[in-house]
Amino acid sequence: MPITIGDRIQPSTVLHMGDNGPEEIDIAKHIAGKRVVIFGLPGAYTSTCTMAHLPSFIRTHDAFLEKGIDEIICVAVNDVQVMDHWGNSTGAKAAGITMLADWSSAFGQSIGLTFDAPPVGFIQRIARCAMIVNDGVVEVLQIEEGRGICEMTAGETLLEMV
Repeated sequence: MPITIGDRIQPSTVLHMGDNGPEEIDIAKHIAGKRVVIFGLPGAYTSTCTMAHLPSFIRTHDAFLEKGIDEIICVAVNDVQVMDHWGNSTGAKAAGITMLADWSSAFGQSIGLTFDAPPVGFIQRIARCAMIVNDGVVEVLQIEEGRGICEMTAGETLLEMV
């Protein structure tokens, strides 16, 4: 069952590329006491994710911080090296976006927003979503209805809801 407004983000292990290599992070502990944006997407280097979704949060990063958001987190079902390279190559990490690898789809499954598309090799990928989470509780949740579009989940759309 998909997560809804008022639900709490459950513990799940994701990976982040730290200064000394991959680091395990429990996302629930990581966001405790913070007001954050979490946006999930199907995969690094895919067209809509690279050309629309991630850039929308790079553009709006500073405006979110001005509105009291502590951190913007991008989560995708990829390995930690891919997420780190994608964050560097797009400028997302330089902009201040935290890139997390949901390598086992634990986070995607915990929020009930995974899908499979075997013809393109997508298994247990995170559906395109964006949320504002305050101390672990979902305040705002946007889930994209169609594939290959980024409207309801774009940074600009979510920014209007802060």
